[in-house]
Amino acid sequence: MSGRSGGAGSGLTWSALREVKCAELEQAADGWGRVGNRADAARDRIEGQLLPGLRDTQRGEAPDAAVRGLRRLGTNFQYIYTECGLLRTTLNSLAHEIKTQQRVLQGALDDAAALKFTVHADGSVTYPAAGEGLIDGKPLAGGTASGVPNPGMVPPSGLVAPNPNAGKAQDIADRVAQAVRAAADADWRYARILRSLKAHEGLGVPVATWTDAAADAAAVRGAARGYLKDAIPHDASPAERKAWWAGLTDEQREEYLAVYPDQIGNLDGIPSLVRDAANRDNLQLLMGKLEGRDDGDSATKLAALREIDRQLRAGPKVGEPPMYLLGIGDQGNGRAIVSYGNPDTARNVAAYVPGLNTSLDKEFATGDLKRARDLSIVANRHGAPAAAIAWLGYDAPQSPDGLRSLAVAVGGRAEEGGRAFHEFMGGIKAANDHGDPHLTAIGHSYGSRTVGGAAQHPGGIPGVDEIVFVGSPGVGVDSADDLGVGRDHVFVGAAANDVVTKLPSKAESVLGTAGVGFGGPAAAYAFGDLVDRRDDDVWFGRDPASEAFGARRFEVGDGPFLIGKGKIDVDAHSEYFDPKIDRASVENMALITAGHADRIKREEPH
Repeated sequence: MSGRSGGAGSGLTWSALREVKCAELEQAADGWGRVGNRADAARDRIEGQLLPGLRDTQRGEAPDAAVRGLRRLGTNFQYIYTECGLLRTTLNSLAHEIKTQQRVLQGALDDAAALKFTVHADGSVTYPAAGEGLIDGKPLAGGTASGVPNPGMVPPSGLVAPNPNAGKAQDIADRVAQAVRAAADADWRYARILRSLKAHEGLGVPVATWTDAAADAAAVRGAARGYLKDAIPHDASPAERKAWWAGLTDEQREEYLAVYPDQIGNLDGIPSLVRDAANRDNLQLLMGKLEGRDDGDSATKLAALREIDRQLRAGPKVGEPPMYLLGIGDQGNGRAIVSYGNPDTARNVAAYVPGLNTSLDKEFATGDLKRARDLSIVANRHGAPAAAIAWLGYDAPQSPDGLRSLAVAVGGRAEEGGRAFHEFMGGIKAANDHGDPHLTAIGHSYGSRTVGGAAQHPGGIPGVDEIVFVGSPGVGVDSADDLGVGRDHVFVGAAANDVVTKLPSKAESVLGTAGVGFGGPAAAYAFGDLVDRRDDDVWFGRDPASEAFGARRFEVGDGPFLIGKGKIDVDAHSEYFDPKIDRASVENMALITAGHADRIKREEPH
């Protein structure tokens, strides 16, 4: 074998393959694993103890410089952990493939010995005389069969050797040749990967290093597919995934985290601490991957990832809950799921789904995450520990005109997002330490349609006790009774000046389809005499804030007028989560999240 596996590479023989000591490869892998774990422990100490201690107790130029230095050191340890994990899995995967071919080889050699055939150094197999000649009745002469390493490349001749030993010898020779060929191919592939797992010189870990690490991880994932990936239970239920993870050894978990942080971190049902650790590592790899691109979409996502990374490294301020990164990805418009408070240990958990034009950008990383953080802070003032999640696990519709046009906001995205949200909440329920946690689903704007789509799956949204809609253009059903939790557990907030809650039905949206004025919902709101403003129908079905829908409407602020000071103002649609502007809305949603819906301030439905 070549490189670290100790042999001749392309000149590999079956005898050399038989003598490869895979245990030595596995011992080397264990050594890299220990180094990686020490680096991970050092990173945890820096980010969990040293940095918070400095931030909370020291002020001034020197402590600030020390914080920056510790953050760099933490990043260095994170890189060491990542690369050591890749080395460990590469060596274990190589040993796995070599052992597989050794078993194939040994099976062929055992068959040859049982038949008293001779296997030569070049892999050819000599077989003795056997059978009877058609003319003289004497045994047919023996011979030698040479193996074919790639049988698919050689078309069958259609001839059958008269000596019955010939076919058996050919089969043995082919198996020997194929085992040697497969082992040599593995040796070549892994030698290339091991050569690439080499850091830049110096003490720092520049951006280019993480770009290389992203390529390294992709290479190891490709090579280790048979060793690890096929076992990840993507098609299982969240409860089954939780059981799968619990059944792994510590060593197996470490390898999955090192090689597949993208998959483990986004696997619903896996414990949140594990998902957070995996996603923090994957976040670095994603940033490295996007750094190497120059298109606008990559730049937008990279800015968001950097901001999320900044917040994670800064840690919570006094009185704020810690952040847990439960999902991250660059597919589609981007993915990010962030919890404030541990959703596995919290008795009360709320998940907030944003709406139209939400994507993985700087606005999401600052504005939408702040909404979840503020909700968690207020909810925690009402008793049992609460966690609040910002869930961007789907491609929300994107409209260049913002709220001026909902033409793109059809139900397809909501159905797709609803399936993903349904599964995510199943994972939250399965991973929670409490037997029956109190779960709340909150949909804002088009996100309310997505939550409505999730609720229409058989049995409703797993584990969800309360459903909250704010700024809703409709949720896809005509009655609160159709959402799986009972109408007394469906709550709606609709600001008096929120244009989205005034959307006419699609059939009534004459102005929008005709392109009158600036079009769509704003025109319908501003020129209400041209549409049936008293009808209960909105864009996605019956208005959830109407009496006919049957939900419990709670008090929210009115928001600014749509038309004022000579311009259009749609801020009423986005103020529901701001405790400084709309305290009533945030307080009511926090009470519902905390299991105190009986204390909300009610408002009569219209």
